[in-house]
Formats: sequence, structure tokens, C-alpha cells
Amino acid sequence: MEAHIKEHPAWFHRFEANWTPTVLILDSKGSERHRIEGYLPKDEFQAQLEMALARLAFDQKKFADAERLFGEVAEKFPQTSSAPEAIYWGGVSKYSGSHDHTALTATAEELQKKAPESVWAKKATPWLH
Repeated sequence: MEAHIKEHPAWFHRFEANWTPTVLILDSKGSERHRIEGYLPKDEFQAQLEMALARLAFDQKKFADAERLFGEVAEKFPQTSSAPEAIYWGGVSKYSGSHDHTALTATAEELQKKAPESVWAKKATPWLH
């Protein structure tokens, strides 16, 4: 669904949209699961949309699906700002489905190699110890 702020100001207040464009990914119950605010180049936008699908799978505890979807984002969009986040959440998904802590160590090592300055690599640092 698409809404223009001048035509539907109540929607913008309901969803607390503070900037345009704002894209909201809602689940089947109408709960917000992902938000994209402001303009993004095509690859960044596509990566964010696919991250939303992966996150939805994770929130539904479909960990194998989430791991696969996060992996696809990291593989298809390696130069985007979403790639390190996808690697991080892919590792969390793998761990959540298996409870194998080595998945977290491997994820932290991958982030140190591919995106060492990212906030996601920093968040994974405890997994190295």
C-alpha cells in the first residue's frame, strides 16, 4: 500500500513516520517488523527489503529460513551497509536453530575479515573469546 502524507496524515501519525520516504514492513497482523527511512540507492534498498523478510522469518522462529535469507543478502549485496548486519543475524539464526556456540565464533571471525570496522563486527567481538 502507498500513502502520500498530504492525503493520509493520520497514517503518518499512527506509524510515527518522521521523514519521507518511509517504508514500513508489516506482518500479517499489521505489526511493524522493519522500517526504512529516507532515500536509498537501488542495491541498498533491495538489501533492506530482503533483510526485512529474513528478520520476519527470524521473529517467527523459522531459524533455518532466516539463516538462508540473511545469507542471501550478504552474498547478493556484499558492498551494502546491510551485508555485515546480514552476516551477524545469519550467525544468530544458525545458533538459535542449533544451539551450537561455534556458529557465533565463526560469525565473529567472518565479520572481522569482511567488515572489521562495522558495528556488527564490534557486537560480535565477545563471541571470539
